[in-house]
Amino acid sequence: MGLAKSLEWMAGRRLGPRNGPRPLDVDLLVFGDRSIQRPELVVPHPRLRQRNFVLSPLAEIAPEMQIPPDGTTAAALLRALGDDQDVMRSTWRTAPI
Repeated sequence: MGLAKSLEWMAGRRLGPRNGPRPLDVDLLVFGDRSIQRPELVVPHPRLRQRNFVLSPLAEIAPEMQIPPDGTTAAALLRALGDDQDVMRSTWRTAPI
């Protein structure tokens, strides 16, 4: 079991309906300029370009990040997607270590 799946399992995630509610969902969005196509892993995330809730924070922290395979920037992808999807900003904080 990979690290992401282990973290999800420890947080209480169990098998259920695809895209159903879950306590934790860990996705690898990009890995530098690499493209990976394996049964267990696809990078960049296959739906990254369709999701405002992914592109909005990504464009905020790394607007010029080039997303494979064509190198379109995160900011350009967000602009192309438009604003028909609502994104709600969370203001949670982690507990002090």
